[in-house]
Amino acid sequence: MTTTSAHHPAAPPVVDRETWLRERDKLLDREKAHTREGDAIAAARRQLPMTLVPPVTVQGPAGDTPLVEVFEGRRMLIAYFHMWHDGKPFEDQCEGCTFSTCHMQTLDYLHARDVTYAVFCEGSYEDSAPFAEFMGYPFPWYSARDSDPPLADGRGFGFIACYLRDGDQAYETYWTTDRGTEALMTSYHALDLTVYGRQETWENSPEGWLRIPDGQSPWRLNGRPIAQWTRPGVEPPVTP
Repeated sequence: MTTTSAHHPAAPPVVDRETWLRERDKLLDREKAHTREGDAIAAARRQLPMTLVPPVTVQGPAGDTPLVEVFEGRRMLIAYFHMWHDGKPFEDQCEGCTFSTCHMQTLDYLHARDVTYAVFCEGSYEDSAPFAEFMGYPFPWYSARDSDPPLADGRGFGFIACYLRDGDQAYETYWTTDRGTEALMTSYHALDLTVYGRQETWENSPEGWLRIPDGQSPWRLNGRPIAQWTRPGVEPPVTP
């Protein structure tokens, strides 16, 4: 009888290289079909109609800032709407939103395509801006706390919205939430390539595969969102 543990998890069967390459090629056919379907969906997304956003401001380092100024002169804007828990310390802020936004470190490629990336936080600017500074985020951070309904439009924070600017008017072209926000999460896409995947309980993996324990957040470790442990001034957890 084979036993497994976190230190000795189950693993795929071992086969000769010819068999392995044959099985890999079978999966490649499915991957290519998936990529082509993704391209077709992206093409349909590009052809969606758009809707005018009424005049609205967000709050930033210069105070009230019209939405069109968030574009920073570029034609397009991607905004992540970040949840916020009033009165809570940094370690108790949303681990899912932290996981999403902490990946956005290199913005050059977006800027080269005339796209600005910014975060619109549910909390006040006064309360949330120190959090963005603590995290070392390179992108602009604003509060959209008082910007509903023109921006959030009744949607719960934790979503991505895309905009197009035409002069002094802004149009919303697309939005997505839940697993749609994985577009920002490059770690997830990389983990999907590995043998144990994301190690989350919902995944269809064989018995004995590595999994995050039931009840444990995939984005939190030892009481903090995982990305916070590498921030300046954060002491590593004490090992008993």
